[in-house]
Amino acid sequence: MGDPKFSRKKFSTPSHPWQGERIAAENEVVRKYGLKNKTELWKVNSLLKNFRQRARKLQAKIRYGDSQAEKERDELIKRLDSLGIISQEATLDDILSLELDSLLGRRLQSMTYLKGFSNSPKQARQFIVHGHISLNGRKTTIPGYLVKRSEEESLAYLSYSPLADDLHPARPKDEMSTETPVQPVAVEVSTDPSTGVDPSKSTDVKPAEAAPEPAKPVEPVPEPKPAEEKKEA
Repeated sequence: MGDPKFSRKKFSTPSHPWQGERIAAENEVVRKYGLKNKTELWKVNSLLKNFRQRARKLQAKIRYGDSQAEKERDELIKRLDSLGIISQEATLDDILSLELDSLLGRRLQSMTYLKGFSNSPKQARQFIVHGHISLNGRKTTIPGYLVKRSEEESLAYLSYSPLADDLHPARPKDEMSTETPVQPVAVEVSTDPSTGVDPSKSTDVKPAEAAPEPAKPVEPVPEPKPAEEKKEA
């Protein structure tokens, strides 16, 4: 089988562990991109430093007319172009001006969130780790994977994942309403050319209501007359 490869350290830690401004800046980046810890941030930072260091060395060699350095420059630009970090027409100066966000935005976790497959970067990481996201039809479970320019369109939910269902409650909801909005209907109102008054708006004054008739006096009821006594026979 052979001996296993020696795993080398892929990042370098800060030179000073306690720097308030640097710690605050790193915490902001970790929250923005939903990183798990500072190690993921330092890995991307070390990769960016590597690109810059190679660009500076190539610039120095090209000044002395090194033909091999020109080939290496083209290969470096081609690689960064395939990752979607720079364009094919970029120069070494463009590589030196790269920032940390240029690489963090190409991570699979960031692309999943930016493409609208999750509600937050944290949820994007959860979908990736749980095996719901695919690239080129294959399940990818590495949140820090740098997505190539040719793989952007293939980013989707895994075909047999429960999230492939449009009605799954964990999927982001569409903010646009599917109902057709009711538009108000404009009604044309003609006006009287002689007066210029809108006939629909009546200007007639309502007549005053007639006063109620006074109530008639109530006549007294006559008392009944006493019955006459019968005459004696």
